[in-house]
Amino acid sequence: MQPLRKLLNLFAPIPLSGWLLGAFAAVVLEYYLGDAISYYLYLPKIPVLFGTLVVLKSPQLIPSIIGYDLLIYLLPTLLLAWLSAPLTNRVAAGLEKLPTWLATLLHLAAFYGILHLWAGISDYRVLVVKLILISIILTLSLNIINGWQGEFSCSHPGFMALGAYTSSFLTLRLFANDKLFGPAVLDPALGPWLFPLILIVGGAAAALGSLIVAIPSFRTRGDYLAVISLAFMFMVKSAIENMEFLGGPRGLSSQPDYSSLPVIFVWTSLCIWTVHNFTTSIRGKALNAVRDNEAAASSMTVNTRKTKMTAFMFGAFWAGVAGGLFAHVLRYINPGSFGIQNLAEMLAMVYFGGLNSIAGSILGAVSISVLSEALKPLELFKWIIIPLMLILIMIYRPHGLIAFTELNVRRLMRARQIK
Repeated sequence: MQPLRKLLNLFAPIPLSGWLLGAFAAVVLEYYLGDAISYYLYLPKIPVLFGTLVVLKSPQLIPSIIGYDLLIYLLPTLLLAWLSAPLTNRVAAGLEKLPTWLATLLHLAAFYGILHLWAGISDYRVLVVKLILISIILTLSLNIINGWQGEFSCSHPGFMALGAYTSSFLTLRLFANDKLFGPAVLDPALGPWLFPLILIVGGAAAALGSLIVAIPSFRTRGDYLAVISLAFMFMVKSAIENMEFLGGPRGLSSQPDYSSLPVIFVWTSLCIWTVHNFTTSIRGKALNAVRDNEAAASSMTVNTRKTKMTAFMFGAFWAGVAGGLFAHVLRYINPGSFGIQNLAEMLAMVYFGGLNSIAGSILGAVSISVLSEALKPLELFKWIIIPLMLILIMIYRPHGLIAFTELNVRRLMRARQIK
């Protein structure tokens, strides 16, 4: 324990800007020297997901992967972050004098630059990063209902489907010459500029659809919401399968490629910001009161029904936005994309990361997404490993790894001393 504490004390004075600088150095090193280093370590190519896929396919390359991760990621990041601590602490002190929103934007811009450079090494990395960012939106939106609201909803794949099909229909009808919908109604050059509005319409469609679940279920008590929301998911899936003008069971394809990495990054940042503002607002505090004791909250003049309906629609809206982004990343959707397996993955992300926590939602989405992608070579075995991990989490950390934790931006930006 003492050596670990000494190690933590060694890196404690490093602010967030120092870690970003170290990560930038690691990514630049991989971008320019990754091919050469992987060649001399007898790796077939630059590994993605830190070499997990390579290890699972060829276990004899484990020493090479460990060496690659040490040389490319771990040592450069730690060394430069530690050496630059005096400089980055002065930078952090200067940033603390700025308004919080401006300092946050500067850190986000630096983080996006690192992420863009890392993902740009291969198209596969770009796809993985896009899907992880969409998973963060989905996890946050579900955590609003299952965490802050204290209910158990299974309707999120249905909300996601409503957003995905609404936005796909609009972009294909308005901006694409599609065999199903005919020639474009508007100039395709307007598509990228109107795409944010289309995503909002998709989110609004999901929010309106959530009323089908909210109106009957919030008149009841107990586990009725879980039953009604699960029925809603299957109802949406079945309805889309029987709508031939939306492709029926074949689905929709050839959506315009509007979901670029910067677009998804901006929407993910907006989601984190709005969820943080919502949960820390008076409405969010009222939602926590309703979750802890609805009768007591009602006696303190909290309109419990309105509070729950607002939170439910808010979570459904962001699930619809995530569905629209998802549809335009893969450029193909069908009703099977929004089934029970999709629900299981979302619930796993929420409960693995932690309830009532933005940081926990981000951790859960990133961890489960990367783990699921990394375990793809194991095929069916991955659905044994991931549930086993969740069982252990539920036993030893019932509320998740980081539960009931507020996201303190100022604390992230400054150095922390460990005594």
